[in-house]
Amino acid sequence: MKIGVLGSGAMGSGIAQVAATNGHNVVLVDTNAEAINKASGKLQKILARLVEKGKIDESTSHSIFSRIEFTTNNQQFVSCRLIIEAIVERLDVKKIVFSELENIVGNECILATNTSSLSVASIAAACDKPERVIGLHFFNPAPLMPLVEIIPAVQTSQETVKTARDLIDSWGKVTVLTKDTPGFIVNRVARPFYGEALKIYEEGIADFVTIDWAMTELGGFRMGPFTLMDFIGNDINYSVTESVFAAFYYDPRYRPSLTQKRHSEAGWHGRKTGRGYYNYSENAVKSEPSKDEVVGQEIVDRIVVMLINEAVDALFLNIATTEDLDLAMTKGVNYPKGLLSWADEIGLNVVLKRLEALQDLYGDDRYRPSPLMKRMVKSGAKFFN
Repeated sequence: MKIGVLGSGAMGSGIAQVAATNGHNVVLVDTNAEAINKASGKLQKILARLVEKGKIDESTSHSIFSRIEFTTNNQQFVSCRLIIEAIVERLDVKKIVFSELENIVGNECILATNTSSLSVASIAAACDKPERVIGLHFFNPAPLMPLVEIIPAVQTSQETVKTARDLIDSWGKVTVLTKDTPGFIVNRVARPFYGEALKIYEEGIADFVTIDWAMTELGGFRMGPFTLMDFIGNDINYSVTESVFAAFYYDPRYRPSLTQKRHSEAGWHGRKTGRGYYNYSENAVKSEPSKDEVVGQEIVDRIVVMLINEAVDALFLNIATTEDLDLAMTKGVNYPKGLLSWADEIGLNVVLKRLEALQDLYGDDRYRPSPLMKRMVKSGAKFFN
């Protein structure tokens, strides 16, 4: 199967590399000639580095690169059987692009979007054959991150779902099936990792470095929330939070933070700008965390119960299966445990008590426990036996 990828940024180039590594001829298109040349040079460097590390040999490197056609001409998509769009996260732009793609490709070609939170149904609605449109959400960097969220729109045919999932599975990826709702699994369930950490900071309970210390050293997370937001970019993370908040009709659970908004407005986007929650300039001195384990454990417990509640509610609303929800968070964002498994380990009754205490203290609907959690505590049920 010939694969097309639209957009030669980090995500699009990564997806093209994955497809070519798995033996497919790939057409990588970007309307910007400078961007497509840059992508070609960057991929050559990545492959050379893989050869240096002994991950692949010279012959394999040459084969992978030779299977990718770098072009600014989207008419080269004509013989592709699957096209994955990885361009700017704007619904209006994506709808125009998908309508144009449909006039280039054959009737059997699947059209996929790599959107991280936009409505796949809205994108599909721009097409005459919406049943062939699907969401395939890869995680950055695509060659290294195992997870791909498979997102059928309400219009997507079962044949399209099966063909797309079988293909991505054959690439050695871990696929999870998720309903077409804002943020899908990962970007929805992970919101409290950032939002609750920001709230804890705003209340003066702990500073950035102490919260990060607690979540990594005591919680077992690979990165603390502020280090991760600086890595992602505060502009990107804040815009995703805003879009998820609006898409959920301003549910207080997804309320953005003024602290993040101010950092974004100041241009303190994180590592890429040299300043975010931390200062990345050459002579910057990073402050030390306050290693109070009692306070640290309270921080971990508060953020983890919020994450668990989000995962439980996603299950309650049939966003994904129990297994897929846990897989998504361990394989997509490297959480130390699946959140539903973690809930079983802590005890759902304990999680519920902590949430109810927070809701009682703040009187804020962001802490409302999922009805499924209440139901399961009442019956003594677990997610896994």
